[in-house]
Amino acid sequence: MKKIIVTFSALAAVTGAFAQTKTTKPATGVKKTVVKPAATGTQNITDSFSYAIAMSTASFFKDKGVNQVNMAMVQKAFDDVMKKNKAALTPEQMNKVIMDRMQTIQRDKTSVARKEGIAFLAANKTKPGVVTTPSGLQYQILKQGDGPKPKATDKVKVHYHGMLIDGTVFDSSVDRGQPISLGLSNVIAGWTEALQLMPVGSKWKLFIPSELGYGDRDAGPVIKGGSTLIFDVELLAIEAPDAAGSPQE
Repeated sequence: MKKIIVTFSALAAVTGAFAQTKTTKPATGVKKTVVKPAATGTQNITDSFSYAIAMSTASFFKDKGVNQVNMAMVQKAFDDVMKKNKAALTPEQMNKVIMDRMQTIQRDKTSVARKEGIAFLAANKTKPGVVTTPSGLQYQILKQGDGPKPKATDKVKVHYHGMLIDGTVFDSSVDRGQPISLGLSNVIAGWTEALQLMPVGSKWKLFIPSELGYGDRDAGPVIKGGSTLIFDVELLAIEAPDAAGSPQE
């Protein structure tokens, strides 16, 4: 849970800065500014710090979709750790419980997008010219080239235009007017599979289910977890390894 560690590290940094400020005398002729803590109903620095820890932790998990906790168990865990009692969980069990719960919450949050994508793909596969592979990838040939096909270890130059199933554009080298070079081992699984099927010079429309895209995680501000993705992809060239740039997908 890296972000939790970052949150508590930030609190530690703030506390350290606070302590340093208290012990540092102001330069001669400079009026010392005293910053009062925000009113929280607390009585001392221990109360304020305790409140800040709980507020930070609760805010983090609320933002992640957690809406139910047992406060008695929260208090017990704090007491066990602070008083060095035998904990109910090992550190490994603790991490697993948190990870499993967060993954379940994330799947629940993305269930609507995944169901919409499944329905879209079920209807789309019946359309003329749409091919469905065993993995669930769908593609439609817009233009068939006659060049070589890249391997999974190759780097290629492509033009692409990416959309959600509602037509929202989330990225487009076409709109930028600049093709991109990338390695097939560094892109989403749907791209890796499709590009190996495409001869150079081809332009295909790809319909990528979430499990071959970004899964249940968000990717930027537009692509939400569980989203089915649509790409128009034109394979321009297979490049020498030292000629390709950074992967972008």
